[in-house]
Amino acid sequence: MTLLIVDNIVKHYAAGERRILQAVNGVSFTLAANRTLGIVGESGCGKSTTAKLALGLVPASSGRISFAGREISALRDARWRSLRRSMQMVYQDPLAALDRRLTVGEQVIEPLTIHRLEANHAARREKALALFASVGLRSDLFTRYPHELSGGQRQRVVLARALILEPRLLICDEPISALDVSVGAQVINLLQDLKAQTGMAYLFISHDLKMVRQIADEVAVMYLGRIVEQGESEEIFRNPAHPYTEALISAIPSIRRRSRDRIVLKGDPPNPVDMPAGCPFHPRCPRAIAHCRSERPALRQGPDGRLVACHLAPSAGLLQRPAA
Repeated sequence: MTLLIVDNIVKHYAAGERRILQAVNGVSFTLAANRTLGIVGESGCGKSTTAKLALGLVPASSGRISFAGREISALRDARWRSLRRSMQMVYQDPLAALDRRLTVGEQVIEPLTIHRLEANHAARREKALALFASVGLRSDLFTRYPHELSGGQRQRVVLARALILEPRLLICDEPISALDVSVGAQVINLLQDLKAQTGMAYLFISHDLKMVRQIADEVAVMYLGRIVEQGESEEIFRNPAHPYTEALISAIPSIRRRSRDRIVLKGDPPNPVDMPAGCPFHPRCPRAIAHCRSERPALRQGPDGRLVACHLAPSAGLLQRPAA
């Protein structure tokens, strides 16, 4: 069952007189129950903005977002609050996401109070304690304050707070970037276990491609506010079709087969306020041709079903990619 439909969403910000910052520029995808879509790319590519748009935290400049068959932008007040219970977010910095004035137990209980769920405070506390145990937190931590917990424990508290309403969609925005590698792996394993138990859908935003490969069923690669490649996770990692995807994956030592496979991109991404003509990636692309400098490639479906926005991809019909 398809839970989330993101249809050609655009988010632009005014950046001075007659200047527009193109944060997200025509992104589309769908997400079904019990599936994980990983969104990857460099900092500033629009990953987090896409997550906030999908959750309805910021309004889209244009496009349509639907959850469980209802368009988010059309909902107001009580109907929006009811739907919002089914969509929760886990943020990058757990300490910033928590209120330092309240115990972590109080903060896990709070969503139940806001949505008037469970019979009384005792029932809410009992449910919160049970959830504490399910995410691997000891009951004696329930009365502690955020600064008294480790980074991994705080992230588990944030996860418990997001799960207390039993959501159908969990959006994770860089949920392990502030954690040690071993703790991050524990959180990923926990997310996988919870997905298997509940059938939740995950939108997993990260620049850590190794973790994305571990958790995602499908991957969307973003560059300057657009998806440039999207497909099944293992197919993307085994045989990337876009030069940008290929460069990102080549930076992972455990995936790179030989040292000469490493692709080093030159320079920084262009300014999203002053986008280059043609393909936005062509100033950094090691395979760019003249056509790349004049015409922006469309996101086309290739023979294997994946989507690729590249003039050199077989799906473009312009030029076959050179052999590796």
